[in-house]
Amino acid sequence: MTDLVIEYGGLGLLIVSFLAATLLPFSSEVALFTAVSVGLPATEALIWASVGNVSACIFNYGLGYFFREKADASIQKSSWGRRAMQLWQKYGVWALLLNWAPLIGDPITIAAGLGRFNFWIFLILVVLLRVGRYMLVLSLV
Repeated sequence: MTDLVIEYGGLGLLIVSFLAATLLPFSSEVALFTAVSVGLPATEALIWASVGNVSACIFNYGLGYFFREKADASIQKSSWGRRAMQLWQKYGVWALLLNWAPLIGDPITIAAGLGRFNFWIFLILVVLLRVGRYMLVLSLV
């Protein structure tokens, strides 16, 4: 994946960052570090990575939101699924504060759509936390 960043610069970083925010096992932080290492200015890299990553979170939310009816039967059949939705209804905003975290953050963005969480609050939290994570990574470079 870092080859995309090296070959296509910002656009490659956007693609990798998008894919990394889905359930695919990519690291957008490594791609961001690679982009800066090969000469992409940090501010430009931050923008490309953030647009790609936040766009994928919106995509994840949309998947959850628009496939809720299809998923609802499976969720209701499963005791774990029912419990997960109850927890989401009770703690959704708090769980969404972990959207930046590796491994658990991306499924949380899908759960936000399934739970029909307010999109605008979702977007604000995702932007602040995802961009903040990238700013932290860049400060360590």
